[in-house]
Amino acid sequence: MPHTLAGGNLTFNPLYKEVKNRITRNLIAGEWKPGAAIPSESRLAGHFNVSVGTIRKAIDELVAEKILVRQQGRGTFVTTHSEDRQLYYFFHIVGKDGGKEPPTHELLSFRKGKADSEEKLHLGVSRGERVFRIHNVLKLVGKPVVLDAIVIPAARFPGLTEAIFSAREVTIYGLYQARYGINVVRISERLSAAHPDAQTAGVLGVRVSTPMLMIKRVAYTYHDTPVELRTSWVNTEGHEYLSDLWKNETRKRGESINR
Repeated sequence: MPHTLAGGNLTFNPLYKEVKNRITRNLIAGEWKPGAAIPSESRLAGHFNVSVGTIRKAIDELVAEKILVRQQGRGTFVTTHSEDRQLYYFFHIVGKDGGKEPPTHELLSFRKGKADSEEKLHLGVSRGERVFRIHNVLKLVGKPVVLDAIVIPAARFPGLTEAIFSAREVTIYGLYQARYGINVVRISERLSAAHPDAQTAGVLGVRVSTPMLMIKRVAYTYHDTPVELRTSWVNTEGHEYLSDLWKNETRKRGESINR
């Protein structure tokens, strides 16, 4: 059965899904900035001419997708890409003892070129479209452990330069968000074992015959739009890949209660 939202638009989606889409469009348009509180559920219900229960269901999904975050006693806020969030949700490399620490970064190269077939496939760009290619090494305990090869569509990041990227005072996703309004809300990763090429081996201080962990990651913003393709080479001699979603979710809920 079709529904009519405020504004007279007819929709055949479940009502809460359409409300969720409307809220997402408002976020894309920048109506609520990262870190800002969105209006209360009762105000949103009045704005969209729906019940509070419908609003709550829409917000529940946005919270589950890490687009919004609830803070007990304060309200619901647009997620920000702080260093803490980057470390616990998007950086999965830990020591053999399970310890995790913030990496230090060193920019190796920043170039512009045309998208190749793999980049076109994963980023949804057109033939001949320009992309930025960035090589970044991550160090843990002072030693290079991860080499990231990052590719992003130039059209989505107008005016980005090597100086801007290198001088950022936030995480890479924080830069996307703060400067370009691009909020990474989920990632998809594929892991495999592979031997590095000579350049990668040299950067990470290993032999080309050394088996390494290779991670292919696509980062997505709203509406599952891809914004970054990243290939990471990880020296696993002293480190491992750990994805502990239950622990991270529990930690986040605890932070919300304690704020």
